[in-house]
Amino acid sequence: MRPGAVIVDMAVSSGGNCALSEPGQTVQKHGVTIIGELNLPALLSVNASELYARNISTLLLHLGSGEGFQWNFEEEITGGSVITHQGEIKHRLTAEILGKG
Repeated sequence: MRPGAVIVDMAVSSGGNCALSEPGQTVQKHGVTIIGELNLPALLSVNASELYARNISTLLLHLGSGEGFQWNFEEEITGGSVITHQGEIKHRLTAEILGKG
């Protein structure tokens, strides 16, 4: 493999798919990073939850300020994330699908 490549050995706990994997370790061999995490799914769920929380937090901070929410439906992020507002369909594709746009 080329230097800089990364191998994630998902079977490291049962012997591994890469002869150079080390259980529970991330190592560099011949310029290649080999990840041998023993419980990879447990790590991913935390990261996925953190990513989701960061995305929601960023969206809410974008939509709001100290004075409240800013509803600029012409702005790409707001217009693309709000489906309805005060009983009116604001999302262009949803309105087209429902024949209201």
